[in-house]
Formats: sequence, structure tokens, C-alpha cells
Amino acid sequence: MLDPQLLRAHLDTTIQSLKYRHYDFDRTMWTELERARKKAIQDLESLKAERNKMTELIRVRKQSQQDATDLLEQQKVSSQALVDCEQDMRSIESQWQSFLAQIPNVSHTSVPVGLNAESNQEMKRWGTPPVIHQPQDHVDLGVTLGILDLERASKITGTRFAVLKGMGAKLERALASFMLDLHLKQGYTEILPPYLVNAQSMFGTGQLPKFENDLFKVPHGDTRLYLIPTAEVPVTNLYRDEVLKETQLPIRHCALTPCFRSEAGSYGKDTKGIIRQHQFHKVELVSFIQEEAAPNELERLTAHAESILEALELPYRRMLLCTGDMGFSSHKTYDLEVWLPSQNAYREISSCSWFGSFQARRAGLKYRASTPKGENRFLHTLNGSALAIGRTWVAILENGQQADGSILLPKALVPYMDGLERITS
Repeated sequence: MLDPQLLRAHLDTTIQSLKYRHYDFDRTMWTELERARKKAIQDLESLKAERNKMTELIRVRKQSQQDATDLLEQQKVSSQALVDCEQDMRSIESQWQSFLAQIPNVSHTSVPVGLNAESNQEMKRWGTPPVIHQPQDHVDLGVTLGILDLERASKITGTRFAVLKGMGAKLERALASFMLDLHLKQGYTEILPPYLVNAQSMFGTGQLPKFENDLFKVPHGDTRLYLIPTAEVPVTNLYRDEVLKETQLPIRHCALTPCFRSEAGSYGKDTKGIIRQHQFHKVELVSFIQEEAAPNELERLTAHAESILEALELPYRRMLLCTGDMGFSSHKTYDLEVWLPSQNAYREISSCSWFGSFQARRAGLKYRASTPKGENRFLHTLNGSALAIGRTWVAILENGQQADGSILLPKALVPYMDGLERITS
């Protein structure tokens, strides 16, 4: 959620910044809500002051044994007016909060202005794409090797699900263990969070209310829970409505979880195979830090995601997303794109984002500063995929494919595959 002071102090520049995010800010609605909220606060304070004054007058009369009947009657009228005003205040506050909840984050000054992915900036490349004559895609490779079964998955559940078998399943498990082990060495604390969360958790990280239709929901008593679209949601909400000590910072967590996404509106070649699924596994990195340290933390976290790709010998590039291509909650985002020979292109495998205080304001994430005043400040949150395991699985098959149909595995994975150096049929 945006800082309301940003809108009050820099409305014109904020509106322009939001236009770059494809968001048309309703200035009239904002002005009306601000005016109504300000008046409601003033009316409420006035009525409370009147109530306190009336209470004091009644106390004085009773102490001097004077009749206070008229004042008691006035107090009843004043008390009812106060109740009505508080109800109006709650209604206006709810409208004000709902208005703010729909506004995306503003972008950092280093983010390039652009309408779509065409304006993203390539920041670096690593590795050389392998030369493969007539490369096969991961579906053909996986089915031929007997490690991928999409037809039976469709029978069990429906489209956009997969069954991994034998060495395919082992490769998925090996990748998860390898990623977690490396991130633990990099200083992250592993978390195993719930896979179902409440609406407040979804709101805290920005999935609700905007992306309601993209989420899987489960009835639970008189309410409902949501299957997590990413570990970002439960891990970020670990400290919701808490005030941490500055000495606890930075806090860095990693988590392996399944992710569930309806992928509403997605279509085309990405729906073939396991590149874009309703269920997949991912290792997520999440950081909680002070504002002044956040820019460097984004570089650090992104480098840790890159370290997985480099250890697995997978060619990739880092892209700085433009204003029009960033996610709703993002302040600045790097995408890592891995080389896929079958598509002769780089495809996203990780997204590493700095959210500023946007999520912290929604989730009540604060820390007490180590200053003489010891004031409470909003945390800055960051997270990144490190990595999406299914897409890493795809990249290993396609980049490691050999002329004889086998898959040469990265050396770093061999210990996790019980010494197996290649997958054969």
C-alpha cells in the first residue's frame, strides 16, 4: 500500500508515476475521500471533547449536590451523536482503505519507463548457449526418456498438471535439495510454512483484492483459505503486525513449497509441457531489511538466484523490468531468463523484487529503530525465485540433451543424483 503522505505531498508526480504502471488514478475520488475523512476525524474529536466537557460539568454539579438532570439528557444526545459519528468514520475509513488497496506500487527512479516487455533492459548475460542440431523440447525429451507423463496427469486431474517418473522425479527432488543447501550456505534460514493461508495474508503481500480470480480457494468453516501462489505469501506474513528490533535485521529466509496458480488468461505455447502449470515447486528467498539497505539487498538476493544458474551451468541473462511490465506490488524487479534451445530464446525462470514499504504497510511489518527516540519504522521487503524448479528441470533437459537422446547432467547435481551423470531411456 502506498504511503498516503506521498499522495498528499506529491500528488501530481505520483499520478504520473502510476500512469507508467498502467493505472489511472481517480483524483476526484481521492480528493472527496480525503475531505470526508478529514471532516469525520474533526467531527469525532469535537464530539469527544464535548463529551469530556459534559462529563466534567456533571461531576462538578454532583459534587456540589446540584441537579444535573438537564446535563444528563444532553449527555445522552451527545453520546448517540458520538456513536453515529464513529459509525460514519468506520464507513469512510473502509472506503479510504479500499481505495488505497487498489493502487499499485510506484516504481524506483532507476526503473526504465515503458509500456511492456519491449522496454525491459538487459543488464548482463552469463554462459554460452549450447550448439544443438535440431533441438527437441522438454516434452519430447521427457516422454521419450520415460520421465514425464502428461496424459496420465490429465486423467488424474486435468490439463496443466504433470507426473514426473523415475529419474524425472529424482531430478526434481535433487534440484530442490541442491538449491536449499546452497542458500543455507549463503546465510538464509529455512522455513517450512503452511500451504494454505487466510485472506489477510493474501492482502498483506498484494494478491488480494486485485488477483482474486487467479487464486485457488478452499472452503473452511464459515470462511475460506487460499492455496499459496508462492512461498512469498506465508513467509512474508510470518511477522505480520509485529514490531521487530533493528538488531534482528536483516532477516533472510528461504522456503521450498508447492505453488498453485490458476494462470487465468494464459495461452499459447507456454501451456504445453511444464513451463506454465497450475501446480509447481519453487524455492523462494525473502528478506526483511531497513530502507537504506534495501537497494544493495536486491543486488545480493538476485546474485544468489544467479548463483544457482551458474552452478548448474545454465546460460541466462538478467533483465531490469520497465514500469509497465512490473508486478502490482513491485518497486523494482530483475527477471532472470534461462536459455531454452527448443525456443531459441531466453525465458523467465526467476523474478527478484524489492517492494519498498508497500507490503509492510499492508501487513503491518515494522521495526523499532536503534535511535534515541526508538521510533517504529516500516520494514522493506524483498523476495526472489531461486529457483522455479519445474523451469529449471526444463532447462536442464533442453540444454543437456545429447545426440544419442540422453541428458548430460550438470556436475553440481551429480552428488544429488547418487553419482548419476546422465539420464538415459
